[in-house]
Amino acid sequence: MDFFDDPNNVDKYLTIADGYDGAALIAVMAGLVSPGGRVLELGMGPGKDLALLTQAGFDVVGSDRSAEFLARYDGPLPTLQLDAVTLETDETFDIIYSNKVLHHLTAPDFATSLERQVACLRPGGVLFHSLWLGDGEADFGGVHCTYHTEDRVRAVLPEGFTLAASGRYEEMAPEDSFWVLLQRQG
Repeated sequence: MDFFDDPNNVDKYLTIADGYDGAALIAVMAGLVSPGGRVLELGMGPGKDLALLTQAGFDVVGSDRSAEFLARYDGPLPTLQLDAVTLETDETFDIIYSNKVLHHLTAPDFATSLERQVACLRPGGVLFHSLWLGDGEADFGGVHCTYHTEDRVRAVLPEGFTLAASGRYEEMAPEDSFWVLLQRQG
């Protein structure tokens, strides 16, 4: 069983994440890409960012690997049960977005996920993700965390993609987080 398929673990996560959402992150993304595109949110958790993405003018589809999170979502938007590594879907998107989700992947799975994400993009599509800033890996009570830097992201970019923009921000401590916009070169 995955950590987030246990209702008790989901309850703990919801307590820890209370008061956090991607509003500032989505505002940055909306300033970099044209609203109106079809967005896939990877790892939607309780779905807080789905409404924010819709309010920013995007056509949104939520996804999570956790059946428990999907069962608890009671909003009007479509959802998919997707693993962030394999992304087994035939659907395509203009933007793939995640807010502190891809850090749950090991370094090799992170690279695989980016490759799969690119395969799910429509022509001209982009990836926009936030990650924990740092080096190394950690385990927090059964939850894996791989820290990243802009250079680590550049090192595993899918062929033809570039890190077009990035920025650092504070979620819990000064400059503990960063976002990246990945797009095709040229």
